[in-house]
Amino acid sequence: MNQELDSDKSIAKSTFNETAVEDGVIVLTFKNEASEVQSAVKDIDSDYIQFHFCVKGSSQFLFNEGRYKLNILEENSLLLYNPQRDLPIHLEINPYSWMVSILISIKKFHGFFSHEADYITFLSEDNRDKKYYKDGVITPSMAIVLNQLINYNLNQSIKELYFKGKAYELLSLYFNRSEDADVEQCPFLVDETNVIKIRKAKDIIVARMAEPPSLQELADEIGLSLKKLKEGFKQIYGDSVFSFLFDYKMEVARKLLESGENNVNEVGLKVGYSASSHFISAFKKKYGTTPKKYIMSLN
Repeated sequence: MNQELDSDKSIAKSTFNETAVEDGVIVLTFKNEASEVQSAVKDIDSDYIQFHFCVKGSSQFLFNEGRYKLNILEENSLLLYNPQRDLPIHLEINPYSWMVSILISIKKFHGFFSHEADYITFLSEDNRDKKYYKDGVITPSMAIVLNQLINYNLNQSIKELYFKGKAYELLSLYFNRSEDADVEQCPFLVDETNVIKIRKAKDIIVARMAEPPSLQELADEIGLSLKKLKEGFKQIYGDSVFSFLFDYKMEVARKLLESGENNVNEVGLKVGYSASSHFISAFKKKYGTTPKKYIMSLN
């Protein structure tokens, strides 16, 4: 599915949302909740710097009419800037993947760092006419802001103001130099500590998806209260623990079925269903078809 980006566009449980927060600053959110790849296209001229963040899942950037592809994986970021030529966005968003992009004009961006151009590598005199590419990891602090943008549910009348604040907060975290900030000086310490624990919780349930711990056992294992586990997981991943796990298990099951290396019963067992009837029911709930019919559709 190829979709030209429009504001608040919803397609097959997926949302592509474009918010112009002020002149020269645009926030794009892509939330693909469908079982097929979604494609998003937007013309961007060479005056803009592009910051892309993969919040969940994975996506691909296509360049030169698809002749070159660049992957961006979960919890990773990508900065693109080419003053010599336009860099239109052609993004292939994989099933159950979330992306956030910040587009900002070089003029606006330069104004933020006019006294520190040497610190921002591609703003220095020697580099300002050169193309620039950088990938990086999304920090826990950035993850909080990104999920707030993806899961925005406040009044529409304040959306532009809210997105503007969050876009600037995200950029400030992206360029934050004080990696070893003092405890007293780091306003995100509590959040960052909790986010790291929440991510550990996700890793635990993914690793033990066939026999996951109870919520209380999980909370005890990561050192958070049950309330903070539930609230934090919802904030970071946009879903409850077991709803997230269900989606993950079904995605694993779908890929296993596609590989053809296991039959339906074996796939069910691998993702934690001792009774094949329960697995078939769960798969049908998620994808609207049975595992057997899904395999047949592939052939």
